[in-house]
Amino acid sequence: MSIKGIYDIHCHIVPGVDDGATDIGETVKLLRMEYEQGVRTVIATPHFRFRMFETPAEKVREQFRLVEKAASEISPDLHVYLGCEFHANMEMLPMLREQKVMTMAGSRYVLTEFSHNSEESYIRERLGALLSGGYKPIMAHIERYEATRNSLDFVEELADMGVYMQINADSITGKDGFFTKRYCNKIMKDGLLHFVGSDCHNSAKRSSRIGEAYRMVSAKFGQDYADELFIHNPAEILKQKQKHEATD
Repeated sequence: MSIKGIYDIHCHIVPGVDDGATDIGETVKLLRMEYEQGVRTVIATPHFRFRMFETPAEKVREQFRLVEKAASEISPDLHVYLGCEFHANMEMLPMLREQKVMTMAGSRYVLTEFSHNSEESYIRERLGALLSGGYKPIMAHIERYEATRNSLDFVEELADMGVYMQINADSITGKDGFFTKRYCNKIMKDGLLHFVGSDCHNSAKRSSRIGEAYRMVSAKFGQDYADELFIHNPAEILKQKQKHEATD
């Protein structure tokens, strides 16, 4: 199956700003890998987490310019945008408003991460705060958290609130284990998934398998559903970005 037009909305390809690509050479390897798998649009999402990943926004933007140049040299139809994987904290709203942390490609979408053992109450409160602030939270790799792994009812509750769900490609392909793959299939069967991301960090152990994940979803649930997760839903982020810019 030849695939083109996939979006990757979760990856760590900005060099030297988190635990992802260490230099521009590694960035180029990852971008080529993505392109060969059919990816044509990438939203780079470097980590922001207190006491762990606190690279200033100005530095992130500076390094992202290297990513833009690298992408343009690979192909004119490879488009890259800047976002962030924002680890939830009590200062999220002021940090977003002051642009100390990036939204997804300048839209109102915010890729939001939690700790593995975060309580349901904390997750609900933090995502609710983002929604009340006018943002559209995307909960990163929901298959990793005890709260969402142990209760599909909680996932459904969050989705009903307006939270979007993202799962990693490696979890769909089975690289992260049988039980994780089974959980992902259940989430998809129940119609609770909105986005898939590679969450790639390097070209060795944490590379991109998003093309493989697309093929597996297409084979199991149909191409229309795969296109919804990997192409159409992500495209809405950029459409919303344009609307947001028009109202500024």
